[in-house]
Amino acid sequence: MAEAVALIDYGAGNLHSVENALKRVGAQVALVSDGDALARAERIVLPGVGAFGACYNGLAGLPGVIDALEQRVLRDGVPFLGICVGMQLLADRGLEHGETPGLGWIGGTVRALEPSEHVKVPHMGWNDVVVADDASGLIHPGEAYFLHSYAFDVTDNAHAAARTDHGGSVTAAVARDNILGVQFHPEKSQAYGLALLERFLRWQP
Repeated sequence: MAEAVALIDYGAGNLHSVENALKRVGAQVALVSDGDALARAERIVLPGVGAFGACYNGLAGLPGVIDALEQRVLRDGVPFLGICVGMQLLADRGLEHGETPGLGWIGGTVRALEPSEHVKVPHMGWNDVVVADDASGLIHPGEAYFLHSYAFDVTDNAHAAARTDHGGSVTAAVARDNILGVQFHPEKSQAYGLALLERFLRWQP
């Protein structure tokens, strides 16, 4: 039987590419944009492309969604995956175009990557994913596709499940309990990304 996944529709740019990738690995996907539908979710994915503040405001503007997320994820323990800005929203705050509060599920701040003579921003393209401390077992070493100008600076390094290098160490994935977030795009990472989504569908944290 296909695993059911609630994919949150809040105007994020990568929604349909994530939906298609989940379907490719056998998920039954429901696009969700209200708290009542999310309250029944058994597995949740939060995508995201764009500015931190705009994404948070889009999510907060959906009726009952943040309350339902906190119930299902934090209290009921259903498996959760945040992708790109969907991962960044797990932080305490983001500093893109001013300061915006995040969900505060994993301590940290989303800060701008600093360009230099040898480092281009945005960080765009394929890069190594180096497993740091991933108790979930979902993150494997390999290459994934990144596209971002801001990065998650975690308060507790134990929550950095994986890192990559872009002019220094950059958080590639965060994890805590039943919560996983990835900075890279599984839906654009070909076999590596599809394998991650497949593991997420089987995950029993």
